Amino acid sequence: MPDPIFLPASPSEAIPISRHPSLRDRLGPVPNGHTSAPDTGLASVLAEQVEAHISAARDVTALLPAVEAAADLLIEAFTRGGTLYTLGNGGSAADAQHLTGELVGHYKRDRRPLPAVTLTTDATVMTCIANDYSYEDVFARQIRALARAGDVVAAFTTSGNSPNVVSALEAAQTNGAVTVLFGGGDGGDAARFADRLLLAPSSETPRIQEIHTLMLHMISEKVDAWAAA
Repeated sequence: MPDPIFLPASPSEAIPISRHPSLRDRLGPVPNGHTSAPDTGLASVLAEQVEAHISAARDVTALLPAVEAAADLLIEAFTRGGTLYTLGNGGSAADAQHLTGELVGHYKRDRRPLPAVTLTTDATVMTCIANDYSYEDVFARQIRALARAGDVVAAFTTSGNSPNVVSALEAAQTNGAVTVLFGGGDGGDAARFADRLLLAPSSETPRIQEIHTLMLHMISEKVDAWAAA
């Protein structure tokens, strides 16, 4: 088998990795034409990630009453004909869509669909507002147009300080909707406009997002069972 190729900026300068001095010293000998992996301590790093996740998940036990209350809030809203609006940025946008998918589709049971909308999914509306106004307004303007008393607005944020999330929750309260914050730490600025707080017991973004998934699944479990009854 030929030597692996080291690819620098210019393909014409490519040389076999086994003859590249700086990499050869780091990677060690090349048995049977295969490059040995450097010892980076990756296994230890991954183990730390697992332990951090387990620790955060264990601490969610203290949040079970708040999680159940959020599920009951959604059940009450759906019973009265209300709609859930979800939002977030980046990975939190994915979490917002995840919760909506569990409700409009289903979690575990074949049951009626529930009214939920994620405000990040209409690219035309998002880019129109961002272009004509500002990115800070992309959620708040939609909330002012759509959310009413009896509705629920759920925001996902790891920092709690994203201006567009803060302004969205403020607009929701102004319109009479009930607000739920999936956050972390102390909830940041967004906590000021949250009627219900679901704060992951961590200050690390990966752990917060992992706990958000756990909490939205627990909420989906109770709402799913109610809707299927």
